[in-house]
Amino acid sequence: MNPLVPRYHRWTRQLRNLVAHLHVDTRTHHIVRKTDFTQCPRPVLLLYGFFSTRRVFEVLEQRLRRDGYSVWSIHLGGALDRYNTCGIDALAQKVREKVERMYARYPHMGPLSIVGHSKGGLIGMYYVKRLGGDARVQNLITLGTPHKGSRLAYLGCATLGWFSRSMWQLTPVSPFLKQLRTGAFPRNVRLTSVYSKVDEVTPWTSARLDVEGQPNVFNHELSNVGHGALLTRRAVYEVVRRELSAGYAECVQGLRAVSPSAS
Repeated sequence: MNPLVPRYHRWTRQLRNLVAHLHVDTRTHHIVRKTDFTQCPRPVLLLYGFFSTRRVFEVLEQRLRRDGYSVWSIHLGGALDRYNTCGIDALAQKVREKVERMYARYPHMGPLSIVGHSKGGLIGMYYVKRLGGDARVQNLITLGTPHKGSRLAYLGCATLGWFSRSMWQLTPVSPFLKQLRTGAFPRNVRLTSVYSKVDEVTPWTSARLDVEGQPNVFNHELSNVGHGALLTRRAVYEVVRRELSAGYAECVQGLRAVSPSAS
C-alpha cells in the first residue's frame, strides 16, 4: 500500500470534522442581550473560534448565567460579516477596543474573565499578553485552543487561505504563534487550557501549555470530548466553573492584600 494513503485518509477525516464544526447559520448574530452591565461584578467574555459565530455559546452562556455570571460576547465579523475568519491580532485589537468602551461606560464592572474556544482562545491570549489586557482580565480559559498550531490548518490554507489570514496564523510553523509563545504569560492573570486527546481539530500536544516557572498557568485534560463538545459537555463546564471561581477568589485575595485596612 502506498504509505501516503493512510495519511490522506486521516487528513480527509480531520477535514470532515472541521467542516462539521463550522456553523453556517443565517441566524448567526440574532443575540438577545440579557446582561445588566450596571450590576456586573463577575463579567465573562466569550470568544468563539474559526468560522463560528456567537450562537455556538448558547449552552455555555445559559449555564454561566444560571450560576450568577454576567455573560457577554463580541461580534467578531469576518466572511459575510458573520463568520470568524479575520486575523487573530486584528480581532484581539477589536476585543481590546470593545472592552475599553465597556469599562468606560460601566466603570463599576468587576474584573473580566475570558473563555475562548479554539481560535477564540488565541484571540484572548494575544489580547492579554500583547495588548495590555492583563490590566482588565483576571482569568483566561481556553477550550481546545491550538496554542502550538494545528496541521489541519494546512488543509484550511489550501481551501480558505485565500481570504482568511488566520488560517496561516494557525499552522504549526506559524511565526505568529511562535512570537505569541515568546515570554512569560502575565503573572496577575490565571490561565487554564482545557483539552482532550480525542479532539481531532486541535491535537492535545498543541493545546497543552508550558507551565514550568509559571505558577499561574494550568492544563486540564478531559477524556472523550470532541472539539465541538467542549462547548456543551457537562464535564467541561464543571472545569470552567471551577476555574472561574478560582480566578475570582484570587482577585478578592489580591484586593485584600492591597487594601489599606489589610495592613
